[in-house]
Amino acid sequence: MSRTPESMKRLVATRARGYCEYCRCSEQFATETFTVEHIKPKQAGGETVLENLAWSCFGCNGHKHSKVKALDLETGEKIALYNPRQQVWSEHFEWSNDFTQVIGKTPCGRATVEALHLNRFGVVNLRRLLRSVNLHPPE
Repeated sequence: MSRTPESMKRLVATRARGYCEYCRCSEQFATETFTVEHIKPKQAGGETVLENLAWSCFGCNGHKHSKVKALDLETGEKIALYNPRQQVWSEHFEWSNDFTQVIGKTPCGRATVEALHLNRFGVVNLRRLLRSVNLHPPE
């Protein structure tokens, strides 16, 4: 299994400005290391090229694994997951009133929130703490 070159990892991390491209948590305050995630998984023929790579926290990466689609509970349809290279986060997601929960605004957003567990207990608690010191949400 080939590894992503270190120079490519640095480019992906820099492009993400230190945030998970899915749950928008800050790498600066993460308890686990961030990683390069293949948007289209290698198992599905995804290549290790910048256009197919996202910066991801351990939790989002683990929940996404090889998924490319998930169920939108509102429509009952299988929907393609959010693609940070082709889509804009704010078009598919918004913050709850207290900025601790990611809310899916579209079928893609809702399916991604569920599949990647974007509102995991620890992540919500971290957002709450960071919000209390004006370090959340990210720009």
